[in-house]
This record gives sequence, C-alpha cells and structure tokens, in this order.
Amino acid sequence: MVDITHKKPTLRYAKAEAIVKVSKAETIEAIENKTVPKGDVLEAGRIAGLFGVKKTAELIPDCHPLPIEWTQVSYRIEGLQIFICIEVKTVYKTGVEVEAMHGASIIALTLYDMLKPIDKGIEISTIRLLEKRGGKSDIAVK
Repeated sequence: MVDITHKKPTLRYAKAEAIVKVSKAETIEAIENKTVPKGDVLEAGRIAGLFGVKKTAELIPDCHPLPIEWTQVSYRIEGLQIFICIEVKTVYKTGVEVEAMHGASIIALTLYDMLKPIDKGIEISTIRLLEKRGGKSDIAVK
C-alpha cells in the first residue's frame, strides 16, 4: 500500500454511478411494483451497496481500510435503464473513490442477480466516478 502516514485527515467525498439496462418494460414494471420474485430489488441493492463500500479494503489489495462516515444510494429510471448513484463521505487521509465505485458495482450485480430469473437480457455498463472532493485534487465529471 501507499504510505499515507504523513497525510492529514480531511473531509473526503466521492460520487459514483453504474447503469443497469434491462431488455423489457415488464422488468421495470416489476421493479417499480415490487413484484420481482426475489424481493424489493432497489432496497436489496441499496443494502448490498452499503456492505460493498464497507468491504472495499478487504477485496481491493491496495485500498486502505478507512472509516466510512456516510453513504447514500439513489436510483433514476429512464426507459429501460436504471441509473445507480452512490455517494460516500469520510474524514480520513485518503479518498473514497474506489469505495464509491465498488459500491456501485455491487449494487449493479445485485440488481442483475435479482432480475435474471425474469429477464435474460440484462446488461451492466458505465461504472464511473462522477465526483470527488478532498485531498490534493477535486474532480467533477458530467
């Protein structure tokens, strides 16, 4: 791991996105009506994302274990696409970008797993960092 012992803790923030595309309108209806056989897809995804953020350092070798102070998950549905947005904050010596992208990835995989019995044409795409603040540089991607 990179030596961060010389760094001072500051407020760190990251926002990431993942997109899940389903192949039919009936899948979106099942999500919205909470009739997917495996349960409430969006809530299960949210919970999985929280675990994903917290477990990042256990799965990504160069990530430092850090205290996650706040995480929020939101969704936006446009046509057959589900946009997953996850935000993460901490006060620490290193950023939370990988944690946010890991959380978005875990949510996308959870949605895939829960929807695969009713839709065989699901795609996961565009896992990306939207914004990062704190540390040496800020990034805002639009």
